[in-house]
Amino acid sequence: MLQPHIQLDVSMSAKYAILPGDPARVLRAAQQMEQVEELAFNREYRSVRGTYQGVPILVMSTGMGGPSTAIGVEELHNIGVQAAIRIGSCGALQKGIGLGDLILVQGAVRDDGASKTYLPPQFPALADAGLLRCCALSAKALGAPYHVGIARTHDGFYTDEEDQISETWSRRGILGSDMETAALFTVAHLRGMKAASILNNVVLWGESTADGVGSYAGGADKTAIGERNEITVALEALVRLDRGEGLV
Repeated sequence: MLQPHIQLDVSMSAKYAILPGDPARVLRAAQQMEQVEELAFNREYRSVRGTYQGVPILVMSTGMGGPSTAIGVEELHNIGVQAAIRIGSCGALQKGIGLGDLILVQGAVRDDGASKTYLPPQFPALADAGLLRCCALSAKALGAPYHVGIARTHDGFYTDEEDQISETWSRRGILGSDMETAALFTVAHLRGMKAASILNNVVLWGESTADGVGSYAGGADKTAIGERNEITVALEALVRLDRGEGLV
């Protein structure tokens, strides 16, 4: 059955998906794939299907925030997707995380609303251990700088208390913040899907998030390299998963 929001059905025939937030990033990911076919573009959900090292992979944008991510993941599950990797951007909450460094998210602080509509806040939002291992192996093989740890997912971008909130979570050892990972992990867990999240750092700790994201959107060199790296790492990780390297 055609899914109402993503406008895809089982005929897309890929059990693995890569999920950028930005629809434009779908096309940049497609440049690293073969036999690419654009499938749909409805609302924030733009999708292409291609192959990477012979493995069929869907790339679909989710837009900004947890609600649209949750809807997208639900509908992908309905049409047979078994594993999904988010490739997004984040702002660092720790010193030593450079521009373009990747954060491989082990777990997410559920400081969002979407995940709480599914499960109470004390339930953890965790990456699939095997898929996370595939991501780490792929990042190491690529030589991409990366960090593994906890991120914070939130809903606010311009709240009046952003500096204080970020400082609080930094003291607690959180590596970075985004707006989608907790929803992905929560829905994926409930639907029996494997999920991981790779975040490209576009803002150094202590700098303006708005300025950093603006530079990233303009194609700043280090963050553009980070984006290419996270795409490659996600593609390579799904190939590793397909080969059975995700067993833990």
